[in-house]
Amino acid sequence: MTRNIGIPVTAPTTECTDHLCPFHGTLSVRGKLIQGKVVSAKAPKMVVVQQETPKFITKYKRYARSQSKTHAYKPSCIDVKEGDIVLTAECKPISKSVSFVVVEVKS
Repeated sequence: MTRNIGIPVTAPTTECTDHLCPFHGTLSVRGKLIQGKVVSAKAPKMVVVQQETPKFITKYKRYARSQSKTHAYKPSCIDVKEGDIVLTAECKPISKSVSFVVVEVKS
């Protein structure tokens, strides 16, 4: 049974027993939503998501591409590989560098 997390996303079809899953466990999501590309999925329960944002440079009156990377927890019911576009939601700090959780895979 999946629970409503308060974000209009498609729930995963597979069940899991992970207590840090927002759909099947007790982890609550709040705050920011980040959409980006998975750069690294080598760790078993963590992915690195790269977000690209345009940054305006006043001197040249043009935009430059700016990138930032965030670490996100990957529940066992969501299958993610490198190159996927994912939506991550902010949650409580899970470890030193992980404060986001993957909630949906776009492609």
